[in-house]
Amino acid sequence: MRAVVAEDQALLRVGLTRILEAGGFTVVDAVDNAPSLERALADPSVDVAVVDVRMPPSYSTEGLVAAIGARRARPGFPVLVLSQYVEPLYARELLASGEGAVGYLLKDRVADVDGFVGAVRQVAAGGTVLDPEVVAGLVAGAGREQPLERLTPREREVLTLMAEGRSNAAIAARLFVSEKAVGKHTNAIFTKLDLPVASDDNRRVLAVLAWLDGVG
Repeated sequence: MRAVVAEDQALLRVGLTRILEAGGFTVVDAVDNAPSLERALADPSVDVAVVDVRMPPSYSTEGLVAAIGARRARPGFPVLVLSQYVEPLYARELLASGEGAVGYLLKDRVADVDGFVGAVRQVAAGGTVLDPEVVAGLVAGAGREQPLERLTPREREVLTLMAEGRSNAAIAARLFVSEKAVGKHTNAIFTKLDLPVASDDNRRVLAVLAWLDGVG
């Protein structure tokens, strides 16, 4: 699997490259600025990108803008964004297309090498991964907003884990319930959030997006 890494800090850029290569990825480009990132993402052979939000020249949202631009050019192109701080707005912008294959993690998560590589693989496979700290911040305000207040406490727990990118089987193991019970909860979430009929993966993304929209 061919990957692009975008990170302006040399040490972290080299570290990300080595971690991904050890995990079986081929890093075809590792860049430190937005113009180079845009050129790298224009390569149609690239399968996934790991991108820092803030990059030269202005250190604002160059990486995020480049990632969103790549997804406009290639709908559903897998992107995992790394950020120093929790910014739910970034997650919302990445999820806005409803197509999945996106991730948003704090840079601290890279220290968990296996977890980080697993997150990149999940995004590359079309999944959605949100940092647990982002999810925790959203949960704090979820009950005050419509249509999220329609959800029961258990359904909010399921949505929390869904937002972290967990499968139904993983959610069942975490909550000590059957996978069938989780399936019932996810269907109830889809119904209560008035989500249209679509593939299960796409509806999971839409559920998280509805959550982000409701608490933003």
